[in-house]
Amino acid sequence: MADSLIQSSAPDAAHDAGDDPFTLRSRAVCRGISRLFARNNVWALPEMPLRNGRRADLMGIDAKGKIVIVEVKTARGDLMGDGKWPDYLDFCDRFYWGLPPELDRACLDGPDFRPECCGVIVADEYDAEIVRPAPSHPLAAARRRVEVERLSRTALRRLQVAADPHCNTWGAELAG
Repeated sequence: MADSLIQSSAPDAAHDAGDDPFTLRSRAVCRGISRLFARNNVWALPEMPLRNGRRADLMGIDAKGKIVIVEVKTARGDLMGDGKWPDYLDFCDRFYWGLPPELDRACLDGPDFRPECCGVIVADEYDAEIVRPAPSHPLAAARRRVEVERLSRTALRRLQVAADPHCNTWGAELAG
């Protein structure tokens, strides 16, 4: 959910709000998942805005150009109350839930969480493990191309803003 590139381009108010325990735990889970992905040649960007107004906790691309989205949940109430997650399915080839080890994941096997289309990753700040692989639901080629381009441009903008914060005022539509 966070890295230095995002924090350097975020408003100061976001820094103050980012120190609560749930946000810190979410960042730790994202870090572990990002390490797992990197070892497997999947490169992910945290907090990726989608065209439908949602924001993916992690969105990445694998070596074959397939798009992966991870929705991170660190509290049972947040997981059970999340009705927006199906909105992510139109933007990825594979969808995962990312959870810390201490969170009970039994509910993810129920029909409300559609286990036939969602994988599960358990992670802490050091590493992660895929406990249920996400089935592939391939995007149309044109949709994938648009999403890969948006992800690439967002990543490049974040790198540029990290190198030169003055550039933060340009390309704001990519910042979300």
